[in-house]
Amino acid sequence: MGGFFGVASHEDCVFDLFYGTDYHSHLGTRRAGLAVYDTNKGFDRAIHNIESSHFRPKFEGDIQKMAGHLGIGCISDFESQPLIIRSHLGTYAITSVGKINNADSIAEMLASKGHQHFLEMSGGGINPTELVASIMNQKDTIPEGLRYAQELISGSMTVLVMTAEGIYAARDRFGRTPVEIGRKENGYCVCFDSFSYLNLGYLPEKELGPGEIVFMTPDGWETKAKPFKEMKICTFLWIYYGFPAASYEGINVEEARYKCGRQLAIRDGKRGILPDTVAGVPDSGIAHAVGYSNQSGIPYSRPFVKYTPTWPRSFMPTHQTKRNLIARMKLIPIHALIEGKRLLLIDDSIVRGTQLRETTEYLFQSGAKEVHIRPACPPLLYSCPYLNFSRSNSERELITRRVIEKLEGTSVPSDNVLDTYANPDTEAYAAMLKCIREELNFTSLHYHRLDDMLEALDIDPCRLCTHCWNGKG
Repeated sequence: MGGFFGVASHEDCVFDLFYGTDYHSHLGTRRAGLAVYDTNKGFDRAIHNIESSHFRPKFEGDIQKMAGHLGIGCISDFESQPLIIRSHLGTYAITSVGKINNADSIAEMLASKGHQHFLEMSGGGINPTELVASIMNQKDTIPEGLRYAQELISGSMTVLVMTAEGIYAARDRFGRTPVEIGRKENGYCVCFDSFSYLNLGYLPEKELGPGEIVFMTPDGWETKAKPFKEMKICTFLWIYYGFPAASYEGINVEEARYKCGRQLAIRDGKRGILPDTVAGVPDSGIAHAVGYSNQSGIPYSRPFVKYTPTWPRSFMPTHQTKRNLIARMKLIPIHALIEGKRLLLIDDSIVRGTQLRETTEYLFQSGAKEVHIRPACPPLLYSCPYLNFSRSNSERELITRRVIEKLEGTSVPSDNVLDTYANPDTEAYAAMLKCIREELNFTSLHYHRLDDMLEALDIDPCRLCTHCWNGKG
């Protein structure tokens, strides 16, 4: 995924930029960068690898030397950024969040127009932020270039561009990722997650609409391109990605998860399932479990806790086997809350199923009598073509696709077949759940239904992207 923070201030902005960017660390694990502009020193930039460390210690030395009244920062899962570009549009710094599916065809088109080369990243691909800058440079102004990029890119792309005069913010064409503006006495900020500015003294000012482009200075902001009507914001922001204090489209993440958990409990009440305790897989499953407990009256407990001092991230290594191992090492069991208990466990989702199977086996080995699993979203049937949520995952790695392949005898099921497996009222869906439950050794398994989840979010379903679950983005 990735996150960003920008500041335009009448005072030095480095302090706000440093902490505002750090508050987006939950969105990325590999690269981070800061860029500032000072009227005397010009542009300055620092980029670090944060795979084996955190954002703050990596940049504490840099911010002692940096100065400026304008700044942008980013956390990224893949590419190095922000980039500093010099073109006929002037010198500017640029950072982006998104995914470009047609990068090769765009690069070929630009090459045919005289663009001679692109810097290749370690994985062999083109840095998407550099590609956005190259697209933008085809036009006469930055707003025109940003709009052109929105039109040309297949996937999604949200962009910050910092010039010597101010900061442009352009939300993705369909608003798949959020952009929020905050204000305080001496200036303004722009960010991915709105909670990131609260402790810095900013107040909510504006949430950009899909495709909207604004220009922000220390004195205010101005819309340069109006928003489009159609929006398809990523629903997974509320289920998994979002930090509990964040709000998107006016809906708080923590409260949305309580409501999702409540809906799961209502369904289970009809099934007559009565566990001794309900628990959430740390961290994103916890709020769902609290909502379940509040609705059902079944006590909430923590049968295992996450050891965070030295293992803050389960998805830090690129090798999946090591990721699974670290995820297990982080969870410390509390035997007094496990032994002889019928446990109901809520996780945000099931992707491959490896980690949750190991967690379940861990609970049984620690003396659990039953382990009932309730994913907080429907079965994942499709990989995401819009965001870098699962860049390294093919659809065949999804446990649902492996099970469907076994049931159907084909690795490439038709859309009609997948529609059947996405419908929780079909025999095919029931057969898929039975196979997953048996493979992962759960006592029972019931996913969150899509209709229940959308009801819990309380937003027009037409404005939500649900591609991961039903192929409709």
